[in-house]
Amino acid sequence: MGVDQYHEPPQELSSEARTYARLCTSLTEEAEAIGWYQQRLALEGNPEARAIMEDAQGEEFKHFAMDLEFLLRRTPRWRQIAKGVLFREGDIVEHGTAAEEGSEEGDEADGGDDGSLGIGSLKGDAR
Repeated sequence: MGVDQYHEPPQELSSEARTYARLCTSLTEEAEAIGWYQQRLALEGNPEARAIMEDAQGEEFKHFAMDLEFLLRRTPRWRQIAKGVLFREGDIVEHGTAAEEGSEEGDEADGGDDGSLGIGSLKGDAR
């Protein structure tokens, strides 16, 4: 069993930290798979094969989104920055800079309801 997702001794990490690391690794793997399917689709000329690959890529989109949501629910600052960047028109870099600067003011700046299940973060914060 591989443990490449750990940069610290796994036995010294809490269960929550190991789960978080697993989901970060899963997020990376889903992003890679999305990219692989994109390359395959760019070259595939057979309509039936393309349809299968497009369907498979759609599954990877779903898995990526679920992994990301899991991680965002447990990392208030990440969620706050993501809210400042995602699904917004305009300059992505400007939104990112503003969101990061705004996140330095603390987790309270995200306006309350973050859509979480109220589980809290790895720090034990109740949301």
